[in-house]
Amino acid sequence: MADQGASPSELVLEACRRNNTSLLEEVIADLTAEAKKAGKEADEHVADTLNKTADGVGNGCLHVAATYGSYEILDHLLDQEGLEIDEVDRMEADTPLHKAVRYVNSLDKAEWESSGHPIVDILLDAGCDPRIRNKAKLKPVELADPRNTVLRSMLQKGEFAMNAGGDVVEEDDDDGPTGSASDSD
Repeated sequence: MADQGASPSELVLEACRRNNTSLLEEVIADLTAEAKKAGKEADEHVADTLNKTADGVGNGCLHVAATYGSYEILDHLLDQEGLEIDEVDRMEADTPLHKAVRYVNSLDKAEWESSGHPIVDILLDAGCDPRIRNKAKLKPVELADPRNTVLRSMLQKGEFAMNAGGDVVEEDDDDGPTGSASDSD
């Protein structure tokens, strides 16, 4: 077994570190083929592998991608059905959103908007919960550099949306007030 090279999990983590989408796509394709060959549901097998993938200190694939600012990898991973988006790491009990805020904080101020904010934004758009507190009892907004008012605003809006839950009216609904009240037409 030791002669076979890196495991799928190791390859996923490497793709996350290097923002290597072709490597991630190759691993997902291999996992899909492996599932079909074994008669398993491909999406479930891929999600299970991704959800069990972690480095030595308990950072999952989303944690690693957020830590390294790997936007394209995050975009691919967040498209995977069944991926756990609010997992916590073992060291700090950080979510991927905590890691993304730490990544933004590590950038020069000139890079915040172009390189950092999109990482946080894609995680918020995917439904990551900005209300989760880490081991130090801090939410992602409380980790944000106080000078980064745009980041703080993004996280506060995400928190408000989560708190509002079903109370938020989506503008995309074309049915209007006279539309069907059921899910079926």
